[in-house]
Amino acid sequence: MILLPVTLTAAAAAAFINFWLGLRVARIRTAEKISVGDGGNLRLIARMRAQLNFAEYTPIVLILLGLVELARGSNLYLWIVALVYVIGRVLHGFGMDGVRAGREIGTATTMLTMIGLAVYAALITYGVA
Repeated sequence: MILLPVTLTAAAAAAFINFWLGLRVARIRTAEKISVGDGGNLRLIARMRAQLNFAEYTPIVLILLGLVELARGSNLYLWIVALVYVIGRVLHGFGMDGVRAGREIGTATTMLTMIGLAVYAALITYGVA
């Protein structure tokens, strides 16, 4: 059996973040009595986008984490990358509520994590890393 502790931990954290983001959407839906769509509510739109943005980027990051971990094993680098990604995604969620620095940091950490893992994966593939 192959155990991927970094990827499993990151995936578990991602599931909790996705639940949290969905709960934040549900709270506004309930408070504003909007069951379908966004009702033109800007706060709801921002929270819906935060959750969808998370759903757009997280799968590729988890796939890259898993493949790199399979190829090179668990190491401190992967733990740090996963932690940075998770913290960045939480900050992004708050950032979509108006905490500008959170959104900027969340976006930057997401992009850097994704590109960093992609480059590392490519380097591993061609025997450079």
